[in-house]
Amino acid sequence: MDAAGPLAYTSVMPANSSPRPGDLQSPRSSTATPPNGDCKSPARSLSRRHALRLAAIGISAPFVLRAAESSPKHPHGVVTGEPTAEKIGAQVLASGGNAVDAMVAAALAGAVAAPHQTGIGGYGASIIIASSDGKKVICIDANSAAPAAAHAAMFKPDDKGVVPGRVNETGWLAAGVPGILAGLQLALDRHGTRSFRDSVTPAIAIARDGFKLPANLATMIRSFSPLAKTHAGGRKLFFKDGEPLAAGDTYRNPEVAALLETLAQRNSVDSFYRGDLAQRIAESFQKYGGLVTAKDMAAYQAREVEPLRFEWNGCDVRTAPLTSGGLTTLQALAALRALEWDKQPAGLTRTHARIEALRVAWADRLALLGDPQHAQVPVAKLLSADYAKETAERIRRAVKDGKLLAHAAESRPHTGTISLSVVDKAGNLAVITLTHGNGFGARVTVDGLGLTLGHGMSRFDPHPAHPNAPGPGKRPLHNMVPTVVLREGRPVLAIGGRGGRKIPNALFEALTHFVALGQPMEAALAAPRMHTEGNLNLELEAKWPAAEAESLAKLGYKTKTAGSATLSAVAFNPKSGECRAAMR
Repeated sequence: MDAAGPLAYTSVMPANSSPRPGDLQSPRSSTATPPNGDCKSPARSLSRRHALRLAAIGISAPFVLRAAESSPKHPHGVVTGEPTAEKIGAQVLASGGNAVDAMVAAALAGAVAAPHQTGIGGYGASIIIASSDGKKVICIDANSAAPAAAHAAMFKPDDKGVVPGRVNETGWLAAGVPGILAGLQLALDRHGTRSFRDSVTPAIAIARDGFKLPANLATMIRSFSPLAKTHAGGRKLFFKDGEPLAAGDTYRNPEVAALLETLAQRNSVDSFYRGDLAQRIAESFQKYGGLVTAKDMAAYQAREVEPLRFEWNGCDVRTAPLTSGGLTTLQALAALRALEWDKQPAGLTRTHARIEALRVAWADRLALLGDPQHAQVPVAKLLSADYAKETAERIRRAVKDGKLLAHAAESRPHTGTISLSVVDKAGNLAVITLTHGNGFGARVTVDGLGLTLGHGMSRFDPHPAHPNAPGPGKRPLHNMVPTVVLREGRPVLAIGGRGGRKIPNALFEALTHFVALGQPMEAALAAPRMHTEGNLNLELEAKWPAAEAESLAKLGYKTKTAGSATLSAVAFNPKSGECRAAMR
């Protein structure tokens, strides 16, 4: 493939505004041409009304990703992460859409095609986007926000450490303000070329037409049917003739289809947060004892944030910052870099060091991390070279003595997520992870809208003194870790995962192979993985070498065989234009 040159940006300023220092400059015409003259897909121009709306919520100087030359293997680019979402994303890429266009349409489709994993009312999303020339790498935080009435002791556990009634996990108190739609709109407004109306059309059809319910989802629905029966929205969505939906029944969500059609007609999700739809959502919370109000909905904003950055072996790793799980992944990698882990021979010693690096990072995560806008979180210290060296020395002594570092940490199962990785034919990369939390989230549904809500409040720590305790407007610590890797200034890998608390560790495992050991994407994903959350429990995939697993048990780890998170990744070769995808 002939080199098409770096991505061009179109800066669209609000009406009557003047360029500011540092803004990316180009004509306001929708037919602006990249510097190399190879304009395959014209940039979208924004209306004055739309530009003013962006300005009103603090969004300025958006850049628009453009398509360029095609790739030999995937001529339009590729999407990976969820079957229905992949098909929708591929159609968008084939029609000339860029990576963000494909990501948004795919995510909306996935949100209705995989209702147990995520949904339009899912609690949150985390996004990272990299332009093909590497000059722009941004994250979008669309995590749930706690209502203004939330307080630190609202889920205070009993003497056994259990939240009474587990009201932080299921029911109306478990749901905060859902952030997914706001995040998708922000990504599309700032970095896409298509309208929301066009992007949501496939999702509307899926919600309206439905699909045959597989046995595992039918079993899951039956398990929470007593709760679903307590409110009209749940009865309509999950029951047929008074009984929970069974395997083989058609699962449809006509109310979500109508909700999305309304948003499509308005070409915006704004009324979901600040309008008639927001009021209906708030009314359901109030009717059934929840805390979210219309004011809470109106106050919510998805926001662009700077990614965390880590460099090793010529790789520039960028990942989503707090409240995502990216800090934990990078902290563990920094300890390995300080150990010069990549220069150690393969074997028990190197594995022991890798496990302990993760255990230290998880001990810090569970004790210290929370929303940095509402708590004192030592982010700079945890990612500093000095702390990495200190951690490396502790690990070095433990490995030399054949001992394990002492940590107290509590494991909790978290599931219910999809993650989509996208590369377009220009080499623009995007990753989105979006989630309900656990299966079907809070397991409550807004009547008249078919909106099943995620349980973002469950991601807070129930202990009132913890930095991740609930509080007004706080965003909970979550496990999503969308990540991109650049080499020589160009993005070459986009990767994310699903699998709750196992996501940060699975990303760490893959990046040790891709970044530290220089293996290709496919080999990095194929390598066996382990999982720890700071205590002595150690999960190893079934294909982990048996002799080493036995040696780890002798060291004192409580080993067992278990699966890892599922990672979805795409790779781009800036020289050849080749796009590749892998998922495991």
